[in-house]
Amino acid sequence: MGYEIHADRGWVHRGNLYRLKQLMRRAVQGDRMTMAFLGGSITQGSVSTQYTNCYAYLVFDWFVKRFPKTAFTYINAGVGGTTSQFGAARVEEDVLLYKPDFVSIEFSVNDENTDFYQETYEGLVRQVYGNIGEPAVILIHNICYDTGVSAEEKHREIGAYYDLPSVSMKTTIYQQVVSGAIENRQITPDDLHPNTDGHALLAEVITDFLDKVYLQMQEEEQPADFPQPLTANAYEHARRYQNHNSNPVCDGFTADTAFQKYVNDNFRRGYMASNKGAKIIFAVEGTEIAVQYRKSVKHPAPIAVAVVDDDEDNAVTLDANFDESWGDCLFISTLAHHIAAGRHKVEIRLTETHEKDAVSFYLVSVIASQ
Repeated sequence: MGYEIHADRGWVHRGNLYRLKQLMRRAVQGDRMTMAFLGGSITQGSVSTQYTNCYAYLVFDWFVKRFPKTAFTYINAGVGGTTSQFGAARVEEDVLLYKPDFVSIEFSVNDENTDFYQETYEGLVRQVYGNIGEPAVILIHNICYDTGVSAEEKHREIGAYYDLPSVSMKTTIYQQVVSGAIENRQITPDDLHPNTDGHALLAEVITDFLDKVYLQMQEEEQPADFPQPLTANAYEHARRYQNHNSNPVCDGFTADTAFQKYVNDNFRRGYMASNKGAKIIFAVEGTEIAVQYRKSVKHPAPIAVAVVDDDEDNAVTLDANFDESWGDCLFISTLAHHIAAGRHKVEIRLTETHEKDAVSFYLVSVIASQ
């Protein structure tokens, strides 16, 4: 490609390398390993011409080529348009269930740079880093190439607190875009999603870091401690309530029993309704409650409200009409944050429908955590 990106500047926090060095030593010997990549649409591979051009696969391929004796399994757990709040709720089912040896986490352009998302991010990181299988963990920080906006500041505080290696595109690719050395349309069509060349640059920054660790592989390092939480940490224990694992009271809502084929087959295992007045009631446990539903580019679409513990004054509107054009969105609305622990009632009901609604209201899940 001919771009000079100073990839060596991307390793923004060294972190404790004990687990990653152990993984590489095992790989030299020919052990079997599972490599997982968790994140949003960039991890999923959006805009790359094929899945093997995605940065996640290119990083996976670095391991395959560097350690030819080892049989590696590739897991891409990227889901477009989602945040670490959803990541914390699905990481067990989509990643940890497969007993990964390596996990990269990428949500810096999906999360906002706020205390709320720092807490959801920590809940996710604690689940992965604290997993009994002790996977090697690295944090990937992407950026918006027009504005420089990301949640990297809040995410890097978590990375530094847990002493996890962190790799940044802000200090590498973005600096070259700002300087004019790289024209943004060469690497991204929308200043967010990398194209095939952009994915290759991302992978170069990450594999430059891995090359450096490889050279240090035989240097001894002690494992890091697992500290107490930095935030209130209400998202470490999260559960998704869907039609395969809960029994809500349904009045006008029906379960979608279609098979979920893959991790980003988003609108599955939920409940559908089309008529005004239809309602569904869940009993959930936790201090944090959110609702996932489909926002559709097909208009008009129904509108619902969600109410926690019959508190109608604080009902949250769930408008299924999506104003973007890139496709239907798996949207999360937070209903309650840091409320009293215990059992809570969540009622969702349709308040507005139209004679010619293009789609039904699709409730994907209720998420509760504590």
